[in-house]
Amino acid sequence: MRCFVITDFKNKTAVLTGAGSGFGLECARIGARLGMNLVLADVQQDALDRASAEMQALGAPVLAFQLDVAQAAQVEALGRAVQARFGAPHLVFNNAGVGAGGLIWENSAADWEWVLGVNLMGVAHGLRVFTPLMLDAAKKDPAYRGHIVNTASMAGLLNAPNMGIYNASKHAVVSMSETLYQDLALVTDQISASVLCPFFVPTGISQSHRNRPVDAATVKPTRSQLIGQAMSDKAVGSGKVSAADVAQKVFDAVATRQFYIYSHPKALASVQTRLEDIMLGRNPTDPFALKPELGLELKQALRA
Repeated sequence: MRCFVITDFKNKTAVLTGAGSGFGLECARIGARLGMNLVLADVQQDALDRASAEMQALGAPVLAFQLDVAQAAQVEALGRAVQARFGAPHLVFNNAGVGAGGLIWENSAADWEWVLGVNLMGVAHGLRVFTPLMLDAAKKDPAYRGHIVNTASMAGLLNAPNMGIYNASKHAVVSMSETLYQDLALVTDQISASVLCPFFVPTGISQSHRNRPVDAATVKPTRSQLIGQAMSDKAVGSGKVSAADVAQKVFDAVATRQFYIYSHPKALASVQTRLEDIMLGRNPTDPFALKPELGLELKQALRA
């Protein structure tokens, strides 16, 4: 059986959104060490500049592109720039994401547009723009190998309370990624896909409100949103798995065509419980069953 994985990353091209921090930045560092061409995209210009300078200092050819992945035209412009500079990419990491919490009925229309715009449509635009370029390259060159990685979350497999808008966006990314994997298998053996489902990892996403659009940022956060922010900061800050650890898992998955990528495999026990709830038709299990003190803390805070 022929091997259709990327076994040598040297001189291959990687497109990474959210490249200014977290998983995107750490994947760029690995790519630079492996001799890849790097396309770094981020909404935050200062973070992008720092990442670009670092990768160039490591000797990597870099195309830095400031954009908002929620904007279709900007992602399309990125695609044209990548094609002109490096040709079709070999690795596309649709990684840019933002976090938001609060009781699900308290999220404003602007909240929904912002979170779904980045987390959902950002991935959709990346797939729409780069998959055809990769398929065309595969058609022209039997030796071409490509891989697409989408960043979802354990929140794409679970439904923790007080973070519904984020859960909804990440469930959509898992669904899109599974469909992408199946769709690619119908038309090519040369390109595959993975979905990254990290748990609590210090990446900066808990502070993503720094990049909220003006119309979403001017609305005063509700009590539940402030509580959700505080709990998220605490959980992420206490994470023992680093973004660099997860980035290595991403490259390992690409090299072996592994679809699901987990930062915390032990969390899958909760996923199994959720699936059993669905299969048995029972009401959703208390997400704090193993840590009732956290559930009590959240309940008391929201009812105070």
